[in-house]
Amino acid sequence: MSLQQSLISPTANPELEKALRDRVDRHAAIAGGLGELEPLAVRLGLVQNTLTPRFRDPVLALFAADHGLVVDSIGHQWGRSTREQAQLALQNRLPVSVFARIQGLQLAVVDCGIAETLNPHAKLLSRKIAHGTRNARVGPAMSLEQAHAGVRVGMEIADKLAGNVLACAGMGQGSAESAALVLSRLMNMPVRDFVISGPDMRQDELAHLLAVLQGAQARHREVQDPMEVLAAFGGFEIAVMVGAMLVSASKRHLIIVDGISACAALKIAARIATPVTDYAVFCRSHVHRGLDEALALFHASALLELGMDSVDGTGAALAWPMIRSAAALLTDLQEPSEPGVSTNTISPAPAEPQASHSLPARAL
Repeated sequence: MSLQQSLISPTANPELEKALRDRVDRHAAIAGGLGELEPLAVRLGLVQNTLTPRFRDPVLALFAADHGLVVDSIGHQWGRSTREQAQLALQNRLPVSVFARIQGLQLAVVDCGIAETLNPHAKLLSRKIAHGTRNARVGPAMSLEQAHAGVRVGMEIADKLAGNVLACAGMGQGSAESAALVLSRLMNMPVRDFVISGPDMRQDELAHLLAVLQGAQARHREVQDPMEVLAAFGGFEIAVMVGAMLVSASKRHLIIVDGISACAALKIAARIATPVTDYAVFCRSHVHRGLDEALALFHASALLELGMDSVDGTGAALAWPMIRSAAALLTDLQEPSEPGVSTNTISPAPAEPQASHSLPARAL
């Protein structure tokens, strides 16, 4: 699979980075340092290629799908079906829904492949690839054609978004286990590293989980290509997030990554176009140790560490005010002076390209 990687530009810009750091340092000299907000502000300026990053119409998308692996009695998080979780989110009965609303994030639940049918809702995007994946332990979770279809769906979603911020989180029974299989194969690391929840995890549960996942790995031991790995182990929500991340990066939009499923999608997207990771910041909604390993793959840490055990996306909603505050350091504070490089010396951000031009379907 080939793709013109130059169509997603790296954010590296030494001149702009120096100007951003100088601006942050001038504010710190007056009001004191603001810790992690300062490098985050610089990062946001580089993402938008400007000294004054501004955000509009941010979206928090919960990409939901079912997974065939759950027939082996794994992945039953909180004892609720994927459909029930999605309905709770749509009905504002999950904390993530409330937090998104009060923080000014537009919540969307994307049905990428929920086994059951959801009633129409204003916040629901019905983009079902199929009614759940197959069991990766006995065959490919999806066909290669379905994997490509999922990526194209994600590209279409990101292309139609009015804003320039997309927070991505996965939802569904078996989603974390599917992501663990994807990351394990892509990184050639033991799947155990991505599924251990912590020291209190029951050993009999871990043994059963590893037996199922290692059985899936053995079934597809020869698979290495990123899209084939996605088809063998992945969920439809991962496939759709891959496409959404690629288009978001091509338009220099900020990508907020929350949870191991979103990390798996970003890793696949990075195998297609490496610079996509330049546009990502990371959040977490739970303390699962497998997520520690997933974040370490990107040499990243979560913006906030709150010790939660909640639905993915919750951390993104809570971190959004921090991201806005970091941008405000550059855009809203009165400048005492502008020595050195001025705003006029920095090349303006390029016009946002259309996804159909940036990432042609033929490349997928």
